[in-house]
Amino acid sequence: MAQYETIRSTAGVRTAEIDEGLKAHMNKVYGTMSVGMLITALAAWAIAGLATTTDPAQAAVQMQNGTLLTGLGAALYTSPLRWVIMFAPLLMIFGFGAVMQRASAAATQLFFFLFATLIGVSLSSIFIVFTSFSIVQTFLVTAIAFAGLSLWGYTTKKDISGWGSFLIMGVIGLLVAMIINIFLQSPAMMFAISGIGVLIFAALTAYDTQNIKNQYLAHAHMGDAEWLEKSAIHGALNLYLDFLNMFQFLLMFMGQQE
Repeated sequence: MAQYETIRSTAGVRTAEIDEGLKAHMNKVYGTMSVGMLITALAAWAIAGLATTTDPAQAAVQMQNGTLLTGLGAALYTSPLRWVIMFAPLLMIFGFGAVMQRASAAATQLFFFLFATLIGVSLSSIFIVFTSFSIVQTFLVTAIAFAGLSLWGYTTKKDISGWGSFLIMGVIGLLVAMIINIFLQSPAMMFAISGIGVLIFAALTAYDTQNIKNQYLAHAHMGDAEWLEKSAIHGALNLYLDFLNMFQFLLMFMGQQE
């Protein structure tokens, strides 16, 4: 009986350690993601400010909505450089796995922050197209939705791991449709893409949160601190992308143009 009580006590201590470790791990995930979002927002705001001007003498190009672009703005938004800025983050996502395998946790985190900066440059055009009020409003709506979905993914007892393959196929389909619509410029198709995109990334928020939790619980007993550190950064990247994409697709519905 005494031996049973000792085993039960040891198991209880171990469970408490894992629970505390999980909380710290999730705090690392959300903290890294939040820093990434802040970097993106600051980069987008700063670049938008440098790319536009109110002085006609300093303008290189005038947009259809009357916005005056500086030389930097003309290069970013009207020259072939815009395609590089658009697709470079996608290439970095594909390279993230290789970075995780070969680089240290610190280098992996730096890579994530560089990615967030580049996303900010790419996203800076929203300050030219949409009003500041609608951007802030959409961000707050996205933040509330994201928090609720992520909390549900973390706390639910339902196994939603089976969603993964369907959601990934949905993301691939969205990418293909968006690339096609770059050339078609169909408002109806863009509306459909936005609606489906919101649903897909809303589901991915819950799915990724549960997956981050399950991965930690599966590997916590191994004691590999370096792997867990990188896993937290990878989880932050996934949730960052979920939030960012949900924000952009919602902006298509809620955003008021300049």
